[in-house]
Amino acid sequence: MDTFAKRLQERAKQLGISNAEAARRAGLDERRYAHYASGRREPDLATLVKIGDALGTTPNWLLGVTLPSSKDPQFAALVDRFSNAANGMSKNEVEMFIIQAEAVAASKNIKT
Repeated sequence: MDTFAKRLQERAKQLGISNAEAARRAGLDERRYAHYASGRREPDLATLVKIGDALGTTPNWLLGVTLPSSKDPQFAALVDRFSNAANGMSKNEVEMFIIQAEAVAASKNIKT
């Protein structure tokens, strides 16, 4: 199965929704969406963007595209997971996680 189909299934699972619900959120016919989720078809660019928006993620993540500056694919995948999770949070929750992440990063610079 291709990356796009896997990512559609993964994101729906993260959100706790069915393919039918994902299709509804994206404004697509269920059968059409099912073709994407099974890997039988690929969407055009406009549809890809619409699906990403509906699922709270990016087209790059759905396609498995990582930044060229990322030398560690596992690290890039974790950053993508964090980004996807943040899309489901309130602004205050994201700020709280950023403060926690900054504290962890700062603690690495403290000499004991």
